[in-house]
Amino acid sequence: MSTHPRVNVPSGSPLEPEIGFCRAVRKGAHVAVAGTAPIGPDGGLVGPGDVYAQTVRCLDIAEAALKEAGASRADVVRTRVMLTDVTAWREAARAHGERFGAVRPVTTFVEVSRFIDPGWLVEIEVDAIVDAGADTP
Repeated sequence: MSTHPRVNVPSGSPLEPEIGFCRAVRKGAHVAVAGTAPIGPDGGLVGPGDVYAQTVRCLDIAEAALKEAGASRADVVRTRVMLTDVTAWREAARAHGERFGAVRPVTTFVEVSRFIDPGWLVEIEVDAIVDAGADTP
């Protein structure tokens, strides 16, 4: 039996119970943030047609989930950037670089055929490892 409690961070989506997911999970020192899409607080699309703006929004959502799970941007060890057009990777990379700078997590850019919403151009997953001395929220 694990001595580390599981902390689920909800996304606020009404689909959570139906699909059986949450925005992030912390188990011990590991925090996994599910694919984040460019959805605004109002539920609408952020940055239509703009990979950079959508990437910034995805990273904002992921960072808020990290914080709620007791982690920070500095704890991020891996990101996965999924794009519907990988030739636009430099715009996503610019936003990623501005956000992570010297943290420099391992990063993968991949092309996918599509997302649930055809307006989404990017979706991002994040993994973090929190320092051993950090408390679980």
